[in-house]
Amino acid sequence: MDHLGGLTAFVQAAEAQSFVAAGRVLGVSPSAIGKSIARLEQRVGVRLFHRSTRSIRLTAEGKLFLESCRRILLEIEQAEQALSSTMGAPRGRLRISLPLVGNLLNPVLVEFARLYPEILLDVDCTDRRVDLIEEGFDAVVRVGESADSRLMSRKLGTFHLRLVAAPAYLRQHGAPAQPQDLQRHRCLFYKFPSTGKLEAWPLADWEQLYGSGLPAALECSTIDTLMHFARQGMGIACLPDFAVRADLEHGALQSVLPRHTRHSGSFHILWPSSKQLAPRLRVLIDFLSERVFPEESRGLSGGGG
Repeated sequence: MDHLGGLTAFVQAAEAQSFVAAGRVLGVSPSAIGKSIARLEQRVGVRLFHRSTRSIRLTAEGKLFLESCRRILLEIEQAEQALSSTMGAPRGRLRISLPLVGNLLNPVLVEFARLYPEILLDVDCTDRRVDLIEEGFDAVVRVGESADSRLMSRKLGTFHLRLVAAPAYLRQHGAPAQPQDLQRHRCLFYKFPSTGKLEAWPLADWEQLYGSGLPAALECSTIDTLMHFARQGMGIACLPDFAVRADLEHGALQSVLPRHTRHSGSFHILWPSSKQLAPRLRVLIDFLSERVFPEESRGLSGGGG
């Protein structure tokens, strides 16, 4: 590999924390990755990785060098994209991190992939708050805004949490009239997979109410499972309105305590601040802004791009 290839191998190995995984992505053998990085270390005069038989990890010097290498490769990539942007459709890999709200984003991503077949979507779905810069993502979608000055953002739209239950459950157990009535009901809770904490329900004095002892019938880390249990009459669940809108319209679910719930959240797409966006990232930002919450697309406020 040449000098540029050595930088690419180093960045890929650092992000994957594995010569084997880096070689798989770049289409070369792990030994080729190792030799390329060894030559790079010799050239710069410092050790970039601590190596063991089972793992690799960056040295302090390696962490500093990684930031510079990412900037260099990004500038090269942007220069190439600037030259080719007028010659065809956007292309290349887009590494993005998305929250665990598949029924909201998956249909939009399928539509995007059909429209831009030369863009490879590399999607990581997690509720973990990833470090966009340090982990090498092109963009992330998050709930809430970011105060990170290294990032640009654009609002995709707003959502509301709703308490819902199946009509059969409410006929059998009765509909709660006050939040305190939940103490006599089966509660279906969402559990954040990265922390194990339960999502708070949008009710006044929630901590006191939950602390008084609400009967938990389910704790799970996926919205799909929570919705299935609610539809099957297994209890009351707290779910985002975009996930239950169709069920509420068709009568599969009914609102619970609607006059007592108060919640408003928003999704934003974030990306590294730079003077020039790669065409593939620009079209993704514009596409998600227009299609995720189409009813709000005309009134979106952006932070850049």
